[in-house]
Amino acid sequence: MPVEVRLPTVLRSAAGGSSSVTAEGATIGEVLQNLIAAFPAMAGQVLTEDGTLHRFVNVYVNDDDVRYLEQLDTKVAEGDTVSILPAVAGG
Repeated sequence: MPVEVRLPTVLRSAAGGSSSVTAEGATIGEVLQNLIAAFPAMAGQVLTEDGTLHRFVNVYVNDDDVRYLEQLDTKVAEGDTVSILPAVAGG
């Protein structure tokens, strides 16, 4: 099922400058895999080489952080919005 994926500025160049794209999948893992298949330049920036979520990337389904849900196994439904945000640190 298609979901809207909102991209941070740092990933937009890999998606032709788009701030959001549509990707298919029943889980966050499937959505991200399909996103990377469509835009290969995102590969090392979203998922690690072993297929886990990069630690400096936050992914939300609607307003819920997938790290506190089922991570890459978090279910998505048609009409959901997936947001990818770079982690921000500082003090």
